[in-house]
Amino acid sequence: MSSSSSSAFFILFTFFSLFVLPSSSSLVFPLTHSFSSTQFNSTHHLLKSTTTHSATRLRHHRHRHRQVSLPLTPGSDYTLSFSLGAQTISLYMDTGSDVVWLPCHPFDCILCEGKFNPKAIPSPGPINLTSALPVTCKSPACSAVHSSLPSSDLCSIAKCPLEDIEISDCKKYSCPPFYYAYGDGSFIAKLYSDELSIPMSSPSLILRNFTFGCAHSALGEPIGVAGFGRGRLSLPAQLANSSPEIGNYFSYCLVSHSFDATRVHRPSPLILGRYTVDEKMKQMKTYNDDYAYTPMLENPKHPYFYSVGLEAVSIGKTKIPAPASLRRVDSGGNGGMVVDSGTTFTMLPLKFYETVVKEFDRRVGPVYKRANRVEERTGLNPCYYLDTGSVMSGSNVPQLLLHFGGNSSVVMPRRNYFYEFVDDEKVKRRVGCVMLMNGGDEKESGPAGILGNYFQQGFEVVYDLEKKQVGFARRKCASLWDNLNQH
Repeated sequence: MSSSSSSAFFILFTFFSLFVLPSSSSLVFPLTHSFSSTQFNSTHHLLKSTTTHSATRLRHHRHRHRQVSLPLTPGSDYTLSFSLGAQTISLYMDTGSDVVWLPCHPFDCILCEGKFNPKAIPSPGPINLTSALPVTCKSPACSAVHSSLPSSDLCSIAKCPLEDIEISDCKKYSCPPFYYAYGDGSFIAKLYSDELSIPMSSPSLILRNFTFGCAHSALGEPIGVAGFGRGRLSLPAQLANSSPEIGNYFSYCLVSHSFDATRVHRPSPLILGRYTVDEKMKQMKTYNDDYAYTPMLENPKHPYFYSVGLEAVSIGKTKIPAPASLRRVDSGGNGGMVVDSGTTFTMLPLKFYETVVKEFDRRVGPVYKRANRVEERTGLNPCYYLDTGSVMSGSNVPQLLLHFGGNSSVVMPRRNYFYEFVDDEKVKRRVGCVMLMNGGDEKESGPAGILGNYFQQGFEVVYDLEKKQVGFARRKCASLWDNLNQH
C-alpha cells in the first residue's frame, strides 16, 4: 500500500524489546498498533473493504491447495518483527497458518505496488541469506511443507539419483520449491534453516535450526508470514522443540480499537508461556482468573487450524442452537469454528446467521430505523440509525453470548458485536451495525465459521497446546500490559 497505505492495524512484535517475567517461564512482547486511514475516504469505504476481504479469506480457508491463510489487507492485520541471523524482518502474525516464510533477495513481486505502508511495517524485507542453509529433501520439514509427500518422491523431484534414493543418501539435494496460493496472491519459496535468537535474561534462547520459507517471487504479497498455527513448522511449534513451556502455551490480549487509532494508548501484550499473577493483578477490578475453556477440535484435513465447537448463540435471553456443522468437524475436515487472528469479522453459516440477525432485529428494529443505505455501503447487516428511537445511543441493544463446547460461555462486550460510528453522508447521523457476517452455505467444504479478531478484542485469548484447549477471559488489555511490563 505505498505511502497511501492500508487502514489496517499493524502490530509490531519485536524480540529486541521483550520483557522476561521472573519466577515464570514466559516472554511478553509489545504489540504496537499502527493505523493509517489515508487510503480510505470514509468509514463506509474502510468497512466495505474489510468485509470483502474477510469473506475472501473464509472462501480460501475452504478451497485451498495447501494454502497459507495469509492476512488480507485491509483489515485488522498484525505484524511481528524478529532477528534472523544478523537481520530484522517484519512478518504478518497469523494463527490460521502453520509456516514461517519471508521475502529474500533477489525478490520479484508482481502487482505489489501499494500493497503496504512502509511507515507501518518497519522492516518489510527482502533479506539477504548469509548464514542460512537449505533444508534437504530427506528432512521431515520438507515433507511437512509439501503436504506430507514421501521423502523419496521429494528427492526424486530434487533430481537425487535413484541409487542414492534407495539407500537414503540424498543429503546433498535440497528440498524442492513449494507453491502457496492465498486470497489475492501467491508465492514460491524454498526451505532454509538458520539460527534464531531470542535474548532472555539468562541464558539466551537460541533456535539453532529454525526452519522457514524463503521466497524469491510472489504475486500480490510483498510481506511474509509468521504462522502461529498447530503445524510442526509454525513459530510456537519450533519454539516448543527447545522450550516446551514457552512454545506450548501462548496468549494475546488485543486492545479495543473500533477502527480508531486515537483509542489505542498502550501496546497489546503477546505472551509466550504462562505468566505469574501477583497480588496487584488480582486486585484489578477487571482481572478474572477464570478462563472459559473450550476443547480444540481435531481437523484431519487442516490440522493446523485452531477449530472449536460453537454450540449456540444467545441474543438477550433467547438461545439459538448452532447447526451441527459449527459444533463438530467431520472426517473430511469440514465444520467447526476457526479462531483466527488474521480475519477481522466473525462469520456464521448462512441459515444460522440469518436466524441470529433476525432475532437481533426483532429486538432492535422496533426501536431504531434500519439504515439500508449504510448496509449497502459497508457490507454489514443489519445497521440502524441510533438517533431515531426513543432510546438514544444504542443502549437498547441486547446482550450477545457465545456458547462453546465444554460447557463454556463467553459474554461479548457490546462494542465487539455492535459498531457505532458517525455516518458521513451530507447529514451526519449516529449509526450502529452488527459485526457479524454471512459465511455462506454450511454445506461447503472447510470450516463452517470463523471467530474473527474484532470479537476477540478485550479478551485474553489463550492457546493451550498441551491440553488442546482455547480459553477466553475478559481483560483490560492495556492494564494487563502495564502490569506485566512492571515486573
